[in-house]
Amino acid sequence: MGKLLIYGATGYTGTMAAEHARDLGLNPVLGGRNGETIAVVADRLGCENRAFAVDDRSAVDEALKGTTVLLNCAGPYLRTARPLMEAAIRTSTHYLDIAAELDSYRLAETLDTAATAAGVMLLPGSGGSVAMLGCLAAHTAARVEAPQRLRIALHVAGSMSRGSAISASENLTTETLHRVDGHLVTGDPKAVRHFDFGFGDVECTPITLPDLITIGRATGIPNIDTYVYASGDAFPDGALADLPDGPSAQQRDANRYHAAAEATGRDGRIVRSVLDTVNGYTFTPLAAVHAARRVLESEVRPGFRNPVEVFGVGFAETVADTRITDR
Repeated sequence: MGKLLIYGATGYTGTMAAEHARDLGLNPVLGGRNGETIAVVADRLGCENRAFAVDDRSAVDEALKGTTVLLNCAGPYLRTARPLMEAAIRTSTHYLDIAAELDSYRLAETLDTAATAAGVMLLPGSGGSVAMLGCLAAHTAARVEAPQRLRIALHVAGSMSRGSAISASENLTTETLHRVDGHLVTGDPKAVRHFDFGFGDVECTPITLPDLITIGRATGIPNIDTYVYASGDAFPDGALADLPDGPSAQQRDANRYHAAAEATGRDGRIVRSVLDTVNGYTFTPLAAVHAARRVLESEVRPGFRNPVEVFGVGFAETVADTRITDR
């Protein structure tokens, strides 16, 4: 098996990913900007470590020597995605991350040709909502003939990590986009819609999610709308730097995530399916490391990809306590 490098392994989600990779026997190399901090985590987990900054091209290339898979857990991805994706292509290293920002996926689209030519896979969103929603979308769409429209909503429960909140604030897509006839266009931010996640109808708000790109690529559905329903302290107020690293294990256990999808076929038939899973901060590192393990085992499709394309519609249901049901 090849070598896995987890960059950003001292962050809230990155540390959980490193712990899970260690527990699976993947012997990850842990990377980060701060040599002292990364050494502490690496020593605790019994892992090798490499300290380097993403804006030092030669240092990045040196750190990736002999690496098969790079899992980038270091946000904001506005700063880390481009240098690490480009380095991955230069060094023939498969790139995975857990980004939720649309621009990371647009970047991967622009690098698709170069990555394909290099035999490198770019898999942003290997964990998190992109894996959840992608699998739910593909499952739901398969229940109708020639799906023409998909509406999909994510229920975000509990609190955000400090890193996620900062990433979101620095790379927020202010436009409310949706996919119409295969193109991303501006939509009405007030066009709310009701979804039932399994506990009754709730009002969901249109939001620009990277799934507009990934689901479109995976399913070919021309018309896609994405929504969110937040409960608890999902979108915090106040000084972001004062937030805790992330929710505790008890808080995560108390706040499961859900998603609901509605697909319309060419004949007008409408079907609905829902996903129920663990908290997003539990799901994300588990899914990302499972994806990395499968890439290490040579499940690879060069170019810009998403989890459904590479691992199939059942990928999300292999992660923790995740299930999809039809309604």
